[in-house]
Amino acid sequence: MDGPIDVGGTGSGEERNGAQAPRGSGRRLGFAAAGVLLAAADTYVVVLALPSIMGDIGLSLNHLEAATPIISGFLLGYVALLPLLGRLSDILGRAPVFAGCLLVFAFGSLVTASTQDLTGAVVGRALQGVGGGGLVPVTLAIVADLWPAGRRGIPLGVVGGVQELGSVLGPLYGAAILTFSTWRLIFWLNLPLAALLGTGFLLARPAAGTVTRAAPGRSLDLPGMLLLGAAIVAGGLAVAAPGPLAGSEVWGVLWAPLIGGSAWTTPLALVALVAAALSLAWGLSGASDAPRLLRLRRVPQIWGQVDGLGGALLALVLAFVVISFSTADPGQGLVAPAAAVLLPAALVAAIALAIRETRAPAALVPLGQLRDPAAAGALLCNLAIGAGLMAALVDIPIFARATAYGSQLGAALVLLRLLAAVPVGAVLGGFLCERLGYRVTTLLGMALTTAMFVLMGGWTASSLGSGLRVSDPVLVGCGLGFGLAIAPINAAILGAVAAARHGLAAALVVVARMVGMLVGISLLTAIGLHRYYQEAATIPSPAILCPGHPLSCAAYNALSQHALLDELRTIFLAAAVCTAAAGLIGAAMLRRHRESDPGAMAAALGA
Repeated sequence: MDGPIDVGGTGSGEERNGAQAPRGSGRRLGFAAAGVLLAAADTYVVVLALPSIMGDIGLSLNHLEAATPIISGFLLGYVALLPLLGRLSDILGRAPVFAGCLLVFAFGSLVTASTQDLTGAVVGRALQGVGGGGLVPVTLAIVADLWPAGRRGIPLGVVGGVQELGSVLGPLYGAAILTFSTWRLIFWLNLPLAALLGTGFLLARPAAGTVTRAAPGRSLDLPGMLLLGAAIVAGGLAVAAPGPLAGSEVWGVLWAPLIGGSAWTTPLALVALVAAALSLAWGLSGASDAPRLLRLRRVPQIWGQVDGLGGALLALVLAFVVISFSTADPGQGLVAPAAAVLLPAALVAAIALAIRETRAPAALVPLGQLRDPAAAGALLCNLAIGAGLMAALVDIPIFARATAYGSQLGAALVLLRLLAAVPVGAVLGGFLCERLGYRVTTLLGMALTTAMFVLMGGWTASSLGSGLRVSDPVLVGCGLGFGLAIAPINAAILGAVAAARHGLAAALVVVARMVGMLVGISLLTAIGLHRYYQEAATIPSPAILCPGHPLSCAAYNALSQHALLDELRTIFLAAAVCTAAAGLIGAAMLRRHRESDPGAMAAALGA
C-alpha cells in the first residue's frame, strides 16, 4: 500500500486539473511560509549569537573550532532526515508532519535556550535543524497539492523568497534582541511563535475540493492529548528550570533531585517520564483503527510504506558527507581527517541504498522517476547553485573585511545587498517561469549570477566602501539571479514525479543544494588557497622588504593583502563556473511535462 493517509490536513493525491487553488489555500500557505521564515531566520541568527553562546557554556572565544559541533550538529539535523520527513508527509499527510516538525523545532529551541554546556547546545541545535529543515519540503509539497501545475510558479517563488528572507532577517533579528537581552531570549521566543503558527496552520484548512484522503476512525483522543501534553509541559519545565520558579521556596521543590544529584530524579522529570510512558502505552493499546493521537500500532505499517530502512541508509550517507565537509579546515585539506573513514563508509551505504531501492516494493527514492531529465536536472542544478551561493555567502564578507571595513558588522552589511535581492528574485522567478518556462527562467537567472561573479573576479581593493559603488548593482544582480532559479527548479521536479512523491521530491531538491554548499565551499576554497600559496611564495620576507622595521612593514602587508584578494577573486571566478554549469544544465534538462502545461485557452487568458 503506497497511497497517502491524510491525518487532519492536505495530503498528496491525484494531480488536480482545475485552474484555481481551493479557497483558503493562501491562508494555509501563509502560515506554512511563516513557519519556514521562523526556521530560516533561526538558521542564520547563530552567526551573531555564537560568541555569546560560547561564553555562557564555558568555551573560550580564542578557540572557535571548539564550537564547530554547534554548527555541524545543526547541519546534520537539517540534512540527514529531510528525505525521510518529506516521504513521511506523503504517507501521513502534510498537516501532522508540519505540526510535528514545528514541535521538534520548538523543543530544540527549549533545549538550546536552557543549555549550560556544549552537549546541550549541540543537541538543541540538531533538533532545531531536524524540525526547521522538515518545514521546507512539506511547504513546497503543500503548493503542489493545492495549486495546479500551471500556477505553481508564484507560490513556489513566494516560499523560496521567504526561505531566503530568513538569511536577511535572522542576523538583524538576533542583533536587535542582543542589544537589550541575552542570546537565550532568541530561542525562548521560538516557543510561543511556533505554537501560534502551528495552531494557525491547522485551523487554516482549504475549502472542499482539495484531493485528500482521510484516515478511517480518526476522532478526538482526549486521554492521548492530556498524557502527551503533560509529558511535554513537565519535560519542558524540567529542562528549562525558569529562575523565578526553580529558585522559589514554594515551587523550587519540583526541581530538587530526589535521589543523589541526578536531574532525572526531580519531581518534574519523573512526572514527564511517567506521562511519556503512559502516552506510549496508550498509543499501543486498542485496535489498529482505534482513535489514538499516537497511533503506535501502525508504526510497522508506516515503516514499510515510508521505506524506513532506505531512509536510514540515506540518512547515513548524508550524515557522513555532512560531517566530512562541514568539519573540514580548508587550510589543511578539502575534507576533515575523519573523512578517510567516513567517505568510504558513505560509499558503502550508498551502494547498499541503491541495491535496496531497486528491490524494495515501496522504495523511498524512486530511481525510475528521478531518471526523468527534469527531476535529475533540478537536482544537478541545485547542487551547482549551492556551491556558488556558499562562495558568495562566505567570501564576499571576507573581501569586504580585508579591504574597506574593519568590523564584521560592516562586512555583513555588504552581503545584505545580495541577500535582500534573493527573495525579490524568487518571487519574480515564480512569475516568469509560468510565462517563459522553466528552462529560460533558470538560464536567465544563472546567466545574470555568472556575469556578476565574473565582475567580482575583477574587484580591486577600492571596489567596496561607503556610498554608492559600482559593486552595489553587482551584488544585487547576483542575488536576483540566484532567486530567479528557485521557483523553476522546484516546479520542474514537482512536475516530474508522481503526486504521491511530492514531499520526497521537495526534500531531495533542498538536500541537493545543501550538499552543494558544503562540498562547494571546501572545493572552491581549496582552489582559492592554491592561488594564494602561489602568490605568497613570491613575497619576500618582511626582513628583506623592511630591514629597519620588519614588524610593521607596509610593503609586506600590501603584498599579503594582494595575495588574499587574488585568492578571493579566484574563488569568485570558480563560483561563476558553477553557476554557469547550473544554467546550462537547466537549459538542457528542465522542462514542463506535457500533461502539466496549461491549455491553449488558459494560456490565452493569462493562466
